[in-house]
Amino acid sequence: GDTVRQATLSLRIQQRLRPIRQEYEDFIRRHPDQARARIAFASFLDDLGDEAEEVKQLEKARQLAPTNPAVWNNLANYYGHRGPVTNAFVDYQKAISLNPKEPIYYENLATTVYLFRKDAERFYHLSEQRVFDRVLALYHQARTLAPDSFVLASDLAETYYGIQPMRFAAARAAWEYALRIAHNDVEREGVYVHFARLKMMKGKLA
Repeated sequence: GDTVRQATLSLRIQQRLRPIRQEYEDFIRRHPDQARARIAFASFLDDLGDEAEEVKQLEKARQLAPTNPAVWNNLANYYGHRGPVTNAFVDYQKAISLNPKEPIYYENLATTVYLFRKDAERFYHLSEQRVFDRVLALYHQARTLAPDSFVLASDLAETYYGIQPMRFAAARAAWEYALRIAHNDVEREGVYVHFARLKMMKGKLA
């Protein structure tokens, strides 16, 4: 709550990061065709909150390496946060087409479609229920590629809370999968909390 201290800390952070930014800029001046360097610099700029320069670097990286799926994924991340979100749909799909074995691309697209359902309905010409089906199919594809990821399994299972009418059997199955791959007691106990929530929502209070 101390505005002065926060401002001082922010300035100190900027001062510490300025030489790193200068190193990136110097490297890119000397190697302007290094797409991977521009992708890394764009991620750094995202952390700094410099959105205009971030997207500029990503667009240049896409020109230099149009078959690099990371460029398309990162651009999709940008558009998913700042719009237009339909650009994110297109760019995630492009990343998937370039590397269909990467689970994070499916998960990112699933999350974005889920969060922006109305936009997805218009863009894909689907009903709300069909949009939910698309989201779940993307999450399932991601889970198939990363079958031991508890976080991914949990994300998929939690998606059911936003679907109306509630698909109880499918939600229960998703949490049972998460329970099977849970790595520790904390994760297992969390799943049982969700089992309780599902029973509560069905009116099985006992």
